[in-house]
Amino acid sequence: MSDGTGPRPDAGLAVQTEGLGKTFGRQRAVADLDLAVPQGSVYGFLGPNGSGKTTTIRMLLGLTSATSGTIRVLGGAMPDQARDVLPRVGALVEGPAFYPFLSGRANLVRLDSGDRRAPASTRRARVDAALDRVGLGHAADKKAHAYSLGMKQRLGIANALLMPRDLLVLDEPSNGLDPQGTREVRALIRSLADDGTTVLVSSHLLAEVEQMCSHIGVMSAGRLLTQGTLDDLRALGTHRVRVLTPDPDLARGVLARLGLVPDGSGSPALPASPDAPDAPAAPAAPAATGSAGAVRVEADLGVEGLAPETVVAALVAADVRVRGFEVAGASLEDRFVDLTGEGFDVAG
Repeated sequence: MSDGTGPRPDAGLAVQTEGLGKTFGRQRAVADLDLAVPQGSVYGFLGPNGSGKTTTIRMLLGLTSATSGTIRVLGGAMPDQARDVLPRVGALVEGPAFYPFLSGRANLVRLDSGDRRAPASTRRARVDAALDRVGLGHAADKKAHAYSLGMKQRLGIANALLMPRDLLVLDEPSNGLDPQGTREVRALIRSLADDGTTVLVSSHLLAEVEQMCSHIGVMSAGRLLTQGTLDDLRALGTHRVRVLTPDPDLARGVLARLGLVPDGSGSPALPASPDAPDAPAAPAAPAATGSAGAVRVEADLGVEGLAPETVVAALVAADVRVRGFEVAGASLEDRFVDLTGEGFDVAG
C-alpha cells in the first residue's frame, strides 16, 4: 500500500507504479507491476480477461487499495493525493451505469452537477459538446434504457469528457460496439491524444490495440510481461523470409546452409495462386526443382537474423530463380504468443 511518497516522480510519465501488487485472500491478482505510461501516449494495456488489467486500473484510480507497491498518477501519489489528482482524470471502468429512465443528456447533467469543480454556467454547453464528440448528439433526448450497449459505452466516454482531462482511463471501451462504433471510438481516442491527453486503454482485442495505440503493456496472470512502443515490441519478434521460386528444393537447401531451416527441410512449399500470387492455397507437396509453377518457401529469420540482401545473394549464387522475395515482420499477435505461449481474442 502507498506510504504517501511513492516512487520518485518522472516528469515524462502520466502513470508510474513500482512493485504494485494486489491479493484477495490467497489469490494474487497483480504482482510486482512496474507500469510506465508516457505523457501524451495512447497506452494499450493488453491482456486476456482475468489477467489483472481491471484490478490495476481500480488501484490507479483509488477504487481499491494496493497490497504492496507505490503509485503516481499525473505526478501525485495515489491514493493519498486523490483529491488533487482525480479531477484531472476521466475514467470509464467496468462498464457505464446510468439512470435508465433519464435521457442521455439528463444523465450527463446530473453527473456533472455532482462535480463540485464543474461550473454550472457552462454545464449545458459542455454536455452537448461531449455528446456530439462521441456521436450521440442525435440521441441526446432518448431514454438511457433504450440505448444499445455500444451507445451506453459512448455515453460513458462522454461523461469522462465533461471536463478537460489530462488523463483518460478506458477499460474495454470497444465492448459491445459494432464495427462503425468501434471505428468512431478509435478515432475519438486518437483525437484526444492529438490534443495532448494521455489515454490508457485496457483491452483484450489485439487488432484494436494495434490500430490505435503508440505504446503497449502486455499482462498475463497478473504480471506485466513487457512494455514499450508498439514499433519496439514488433521489432523484438521473429521475422520470416518468403521466397517465390520454381526451384523450391534448391531454395530450401540454400536456406538450410544459411541456418534458417533445419536439414534443408524447411516449411512446406506453398503453391502460388495464378490469380493471387501473394495469397497461397493450402500447403501441398513440394514441386520438383525447375518445375514451371512457382512455389513459396518460408523460413524464420529469427530475432536478429541475416540481412535480407545476404539471403537473396546466396539464393542467386546457387542459381535459384527468385520470382519474389519478402521479409514479413512480427505482428502484435505474434509477439504476444512469443511472450506467453498462448493466444487470446484477436478481433473480438
